[in-house]
Amino acid sequence: MLMVEGTLILSCLIPAIHFADGTVLPITLSGLFTFCVGLLLLVRYRRANRSADKRTSYLLVVTMWVVLPIFGALPFLATGVLHSFSDALFESISGITSTGATVFSAVEWLPSSILLWRSMAQWFGGFGIVLLVLALVPSMGINKYSLYTAEASGADNTGKQTTTMSSSIQQTLGIYLLLTTAFVLALWKSGMHVWDAVNITFTSISSGGFSIYNNSLERLTHGQQYITALAMLLSGINFAMLYNFFTLRWDRLHKKLDQLTFYLIIYLVAATFVTLALRFKMGYDWSNSLRCGIVQTISVLTTTGALAADTQQWWVPITFLFVVLSLCGGMAGATTGGLKAMRVLILVRNVRKILRDKLHPHAVNPVRLNHKPVSPDIITNVMVIFLVYAIVIFIGIMLLMLSGINATESIGAVIACITSYGPGLGLSGGFGCYADFTVPAKLICSFLMILGRLECLTVLIIFTPAFWRK
Repeated sequence: MLMVEGTLILSCLIPAIHFADGTVLPITLSGLFTFCVGLLLLVRYRRANRSADKRTSYLLVVTMWVVLPIFGALPFLATGVLHSFSDALFESISGITSTGATVFSAVEWLPSSILLWRSMAQWFGGFGIVLLVLALVPSMGINKYSLYTAEASGADNTGKQTTTMSSSIQQTLGIYLLLTTAFVLALWKSGMHVWDAVNITFTSISSGGFSIYNNSLERLTHGQQYITALAMLLSGINFAMLYNFFTLRWDRLHKKLDQLTFYLIIYLVAATFVTLALRFKMGYDWSNSLRCGIVQTISVLTTTGALAADTQQWWVPITFLFVVLSLCGGMAGATTGGLKAMRVLILVRNVRKILRDKLHPHAVNPVRLNHKPVSPDIITNVMVIFLVYAIVIFIGIMLLMLSGINATESIGAVIACITSYGPGLGLSGGFGCYADFTVPAKLICSFLMILGRLECLTVLIIFTPAFWRK
């Protein structure tokens, strides 16, 4: 994966040479160094024993998500756009985890190579590093399902697997590439320069949110914003479901319809509320209310973090709704962050089950998903993840406040980082950035972004004594 990352960094030479931005040498050195380190490791350990247990899978996943952002910080430091390692690491982690939080107060002055690397890092990490490993190197000697679930614990595994792990991941990669190509062409045909179309598509399909403009999506035409909203909407849908849809396998679609229906209902209700609030409370006309309601709501629900307007100036209840939506996230098996709609749906139906049990204690009222009973193990797992999220958010807020960040910004930053949404509250919200955060605060937020991307348990499990016990 270091070799893949090095190759992606070297691909940023294309805009560096085309736009003559003066970054050819630092980008070349950063890419070659990353590639060569990966090549040396491959040569050195090509004959090593690759058989591993489940614990090694967890450790491998966490190691990749820590090491790759460190090398991803090299272009920022080598080109001189950032001089602090904590800032470069923060930006790199935010990119590779598809969070979208940034330390740049303005991005339009950045070299074209750095703009592309920010976008490409999100596109690279949005699909999932481990999924790329399994797709590109199908034979690793490690239990594929263990490695897959160690990273993609949000995957919808409530149904029976109908395809092999390798073919399923390759199908997902195919859909990812297809959507990327389709929306680059769509934005280009809408009148956008191909350079802008590539960057915006990379950050929209990956649910990342980095922008090449200081005001994010606000500069785009209304039609281009709607195209971007469609890209974000699709990126929040389970990719296996998209594959079945595009290949006309209608018989398999019903297995995830509950989650899709719940995801779309949440979006439609929230978008309606935001549209009406902007029209009657903020004084927007109907055209702009509808556009901002549609575009901004899907950006929040899919934890993309792209902005159609400065949301810091909006009505406070809208801001609160956005916090709740980012905690929910899109469907499991998509590029979005948050708890995932599937888990939220199971939580809601479990509450309904408990209430029914109190009224009818002798009745059998199982929690159902897609017309099938959900096993108690899955329900317990969902409740544990929900509890862990709450505890991590509480501890994160306390740590940020202790590092000198006020309460409002601490709450916004922790939720924005743990859900991979990006923009927080206060100075870090809207078109703001995290540049004024203290170094400890940036490191805490960086750790929270990795925690959120791996859904907490994968990272926390390696800190338990039992993990290291023979």
